[in-house]
Amino acid sequence: MRSLSTMRPMHQASTFLSSNTLSTFKPQCITLIQPAKPETSQLSHNDTVKIMEKMMNLSSLCSSSSSEKFGKRWKEYQGMRNWDGLLDPLDENLRAEILRYGQFVEAAYKSFEFDPSSSNYATCKFPKSTLFERCGLHNTGYKVTKYLRSTSGIRLPGWVDKAPTWVSSQSSYVGYVAVCDNKEEIKRLGRRDVVIAYRGTTTCLEWLENLRATLTHLPCNMDNNDINGVEKKGPMVESGFLSLYNSAAINNYSSPLSLQEMVRQEIGRILETYDGELLSLTITGHSLGAALATLTAYDIKTAFHGLPVTVISFGGPRVGNRSFRRHLEKQGTKVLRIVNSDDVITKMPGFVFDDMANNGKFHVAGFPRWIKQRAEEAQWVYSDVGEELRLCSRDSPYLRGVNVATCHDLNTYLHLVDGFVSSRCPFKASAKRFLRQ
Repeated sequence: MRSLSTMRPMHQASTFLSSNTLSTFKPQCITLIQPAKPETSQLSHNDTVKIMEKMMNLSSLCSSSSSEKFGKRWKEYQGMRNWDGLLDPLDENLRAEILRYGQFVEAAYKSFEFDPSSSNYATCKFPKSTLFERCGLHNTGYKVTKYLRSTSGIRLPGWVDKAPTWVSSQSSYVGYVAVCDNKEEIKRLGRRDVVIAYRGTTTCLEWLENLRATLTHLPCNMDNNDINGVEKKGPMVESGFLSLYNSAAINNYSSPLSLQEMVRQEIGRILETYDGELLSLTITGHSLGAALATLTAYDIKTAFHGLPVTVISFGGPRVGNRSFRRHLEKQGTKVLRIVNSDDVITKMPGFVFDDMANNGKFHVAGFPRWIKQRAEEAQWVYSDVGEELRLCSRDSPYLRGVNVATCHDLNTYLHLVDGFVSSRCPFKASAKRFLRQ
């Protein structure tokens, strides 16, 4: 959800960095004493070559050992222990993974056709076989297997058909599914990873859907009220997000399927293709894409119970009520929300009240009960989900003129993740890779 006046991606292309490369960056809040450099002028050529070979072998051994350790701990980095002890200070391997998935989201933005004068407006610009390379992401170890489209459920009047495409476009490319198919990367990750990446708001109808902020009950094919004794009041989610997830295209589209149907079919196909292998599903997105990622995770976990599902979201708005959050927790879906304290989008929509159990009810600290009751009647009481990595634009010495757009920019989020060390440690001096030039 970015500035409506520009309707352009608020991020900049960046070179894809492998996890091995990212993991070599260490916090800069301490001073390390470097060993004195050998006086190479006094060494023979053969001695210099031997020293270089030893250094290269040591580096290779360290890299191999680090990869093996990561593969053994992949469940921790996917949140199976709710990232306990990994967020503050931020674990270097987890930092690398967050940035890696963030760049998958960036590829969803960069592959979107933003030109409203193009006949291909709102579609993917690149073929699946070269999407990552065309987006500047090389050697990812993944292959794109499916384009995904979202459709607005808003019914427009007939005269809108005569409006420009950028106004009336009801269905648009929103992201993709990719599968890790590189043996070395599978070995490093400890499993075959499947990624779903979603971009944020770009089209007019998506902006309108964002404004439909009242809560609504999930449809029957997504509702799992009977899950192991969870309360049966029923989870509710934001109306506009749900509309984009389960509405089907009805006019002039080769694929009339809803986003929900496309995702379910593709994940089912992948599970059948790699039956017997250790798989994980990581869903990532920015802004609107973060909300769709959370809905997708809930839906996939409902349809495919045994699949480990993790969400890594950037600058996401609130999605559902307390019942929705509790259902996510009960089904075992893991959510890591990357939040910028200066980003207003993460504080929307609705209200979040202090949750204090009291005979099945909750107390609203600092608010009269009548306000709580009115908010509940209007279906405006939301609840934040999962674990949170809280960052702040003001902590970076490199961000100038902080404003609403900058604080919500995906590039800003990647920069803040890159520079964050801990809540008690200064911003990393070396964190300049995701800054706009």
